Amino acid sequence: MGSNSKEEKHPKFGHLPLSTSGPQECALTGNALLRTPYFNKGSAFSKEERKTFKLHGLLPPNVQTLQEQVQRAYEQYSSRPNDLAKNTFMTSMKEQNEVLYYKLIQDNLKEMFSIIYTPTEGEAIQNYSRLFRRPEGCFLNIEDQDRIEDNIDQWGNSEDIDIIVVSDGEQILGIGDQGVGAILISIAKLVIYTLCAGIHPSRTLPVVLDCGTNNKELLNDGLYLGLRQPRATGERYDAFVTRFVEACRKRYPRAYIHFEDFGLHNARRILDKYTPQIACFNDDVQGTGCVTLAAVMSALHVSKVKWEDARFVLFGSGTAGTGIADQIKDAIAVETNKSKEDAGKQIWCVDKPGLLLQSKKDQLTPAQISYAREDSEWEGKEHNDLLSIVREVKPHVLIGTSTKPGAFTKEIVQEMAKHVERPIIFPLSNPTKLHEAKPQDLFDWTEGKVLVATGSPFPPVEFNGKNYEVAECNNSVTFPGIGLGAILSRTRLMPPSLLVAAVKALASQAPALKDPSAGLLPDVTDVREISVWIAKAVIKAAVEKGLNQEKGIPSDDTELEEWIRDQMWDARYRPLKYVEEAGATAHAKGEAGIGTVRRSATYRF
Repeated sequence: MGSNSKEEKHPKFGHLPLSTSGPQECALTGNALLRTPYFNKGSAFSKEERKTFKLHGLLPPNVQTLQEQVQRAYEQYSSRPNDLAKNTFMTSMKEQNEVLYYKLIQDNLKEMFSIIYTPTEGEAIQNYSRLFRRPEGCFLNIEDQDRIEDNIDQWGNSEDIDIIVVSDGEQILGIGDQGVGAILISIAKLVIYTLCAGIHPSRTLPVVLDCGTNNKELLNDGLYLGLRQPRATGERYDAFVTRFVEACRKRYPRAYIHFEDFGLHNARRILDKYTPQIACFNDDVQGTGCVTLAAVMSALHVSKVKWEDARFVLFGSGTAGTGIADQIKDAIAVETNKSKEDAGKQIWCVDKPGLLLQSKKDQLTPAQISYAREDSEWEGKEHNDLLSIVREVKPHVLIGTSTKPGAFTKEIVQEMAKHVERPIIFPLSNPTKLHEAKPQDLFDWTEGKVLVATGSPFPPVEFNGKNYEVAECNNSVTFPGIGLGAILSRTRLMPPSLLVAAVKALASQAPALKDPSAGLLPDVTDVREISVWIAKAVIKAAVEKGLNQEKGIPSDDTELEEWIRDQMWDARYRPLKYVEEAGATAHAKGEAGIGTVRRSATYRF
């Protein structure tokens, strides 16, 4: 089967290893082919492919289109009785046919995003051991550290894996310690990378670091699949993480590592340790900060507040809250030429002990200490409740990552609105039931003056007969594009300068810059185009800093965009070209990434 020109996006770049133009090499036939999710087309295999790959007798005779398959799959999906059942159905589909899985989601993104990701994925993670059918991903546990290198090696050769998402499961999606169930958040993040930025699904590796769990329900559950012992800490835990990172660097030296949902005391510490050594990223720390900062940039533009004048109150100073504070502090320093110390004085962080103060240092995490205010500033002033702090600080921006539902009360919001023309309020806690305030209430309480971004999707708000789009501070419009840029440039590191480039690229695409009543961030349905824009900025910054290991990156903007697009995986069936197993790549033989035929056996329960 020769190359079909209609299948080619940019033939000029068809020679690239990640190119998606032209046919796809495959050394599998018969049932082995049908059991490999990233090759399987089900009823859509052409007559020629059925003959070449020995599929006659294994499929019904009618050849269908991908769109016909999507229609059937959507009807099956819609018949499921609840969101968790729909999530389980989608998991089953992904294990059978990846193109159909992703195409179904892309065609129904608004409806399905909350099913395959937050909040429904959180419920699936909590029930992981009870919903378990077959293993997917790499399970490493602290009792078998001597096997880490062998376990990592089995997923492919050195150039076969582009990205690794790893979680230790200590702080999952606002639901806390979920132990081995964290493998599902690693898998879900990689799904978002593929959906939103075209990362090749067969070139990804989800990992869970099972260190035990402190979740008593799991420890007492006879069906729990992870280590049934208290969570490890200290030197033993650090050694485990180190051995994992070293094994990844040795086997997949150019892979990008994404740390996900690590605990409050470990997330920042691990990120700070490895950022100078490898290309890595923590979405809870950096992704949340980046997307929030982009929304802040848009809101300040609309409200005409200058960076040097802006006052910020952050309610909730955990991993996400301090990550956002860091991004804001860096932006203030860049935009005003202030020192980072002076920039930090425009930020007031509030957490469980109340306002972070120097006298409370013993109660603060390392990430919180730099935001602790001098006690003398608050002598004789109430600082243990949010209303008093808002009354005193008179913030332009109020951001919530507290997971305390309803924390932004009418009294607090109206107090804020007394002092600023356009209060900027971001209730970001996930899932929806944990939001600090509902957008409709914020509009009503401020007579429509508020500028809002939320952490979960909300329908448009109606006020005085007009509809207002509610921007979603969804990390999915940020981290996939950053990862795409890192993968395609093969950057050696992911320093702040590359993240700043990404944030500016995202903020530049905000609808509110053209229409003040529009959203402060692009909609998630436009995310693939946004990812191209962000990746381009990251790649250019990597080249400028001399961090890129990939050669031949185009310098012309238009050509660079084409170069990026041709290497983005699409949910479409490419023609399969048969190759002999003896000279085939690991991918062609189904022996690389999470979709390998060797790990796609019909194992159940």
